[in-house]
Amino acid sequence: MTNLLLPLALGVIMLGLGMGLTIDDFRRVARYPGAVLTGLALQTLVLPWVAFGLALGFGLRPELAVGLMLLAASPGGATANIYSHLARGDVALNITLTAINSLLCLLTLPVVLNLSLEYFLGTGQYVPPPVAKVVEVGVIILLPVAAGMAVRRFAPGFAASSAKPLRLLSVAVLALLVAVAVAQSWQVLLSSVAVVGLACLLFNLASLGAGYAAPLAVKLPRPQAIAISMEIGIHNGTLAIFIALNVLGTAAMAIPAAVYSLLMFFTAAAFAWWLNRPATAPA
Repeated sequence: MTNLLLPLALGVIMLGLGMGLTIDDFRRVARYPGAVLTGLALQTLVLPWVAFGLALGFGLRPELAVGLMLLAASPGGATANIYSHLARGDVALNITLTAINSLLCLLTLPVVLNLSLEYFLGTGQYVPPPVAKVVEVGVIILLPVAAGMAVRRFAPGFAASSAKPLRLLSVAVLALLVAVAVAQSWQVLLSSVAVVGLACLLFNLASLGAGYAAPLAVKLPRPQAIAISMEIGIHNGTLAIFIALNVLGTAAMAIPAAVYSLLMFFTAAAFAWWLNRPATAPA
């Protein structure tokens, strides 16, 4: 059942994301080159090393370590746009980064995942994801996004009226996927919930913090720093769980994404509140 429902669920979420995109969102890369490159560099070059360090530092079990690396390699989630808006970030930049990251992860995610499998599980146990499954993930991401963009282009009224129901459905789907991942690996979760929870929490805080501090350090405007922070701090947990369960066939590898997906809603909300304090909010 999950082999059918998971791809359908992810497709629905990607369809909703596509309804929020236009061709101009991709063209916007030329208008924000510094901000886009900073966000992409943090996502693809920094976060995997942060996750790797935490996995080693906490001595995570191999399957959990691979799961944390898979999470780090997953792009930002559509929810980042909502939190960026609440925190007065540059939502247009969020949309651009989400679009580019979703495409870029088709190249970077298999590389990070393969290296993680080889390092943590050993070459003797290393089984690369089948090409067909990698293509399947790409199709599940790209086709619904393209369909959503077409709906917005030719039926903007329907796309606008569908935005809120699809967001609510996305939250429900994510909750279902988290429940499936937890149920299928309950014993592993019980034996390592504290260490996995702390590792995921620190990874989330590091992602939010680096995403905010690094852009400010290179003199990017504060709204763009907020957007980048939310983009790399809120990962597409649905995609990570789908790959763990359907591509790798190991429920334990979905645990970090499941735990992170719960934590990030609270930490991102707290971070948005902190950014909007009278002492920090712009006049």
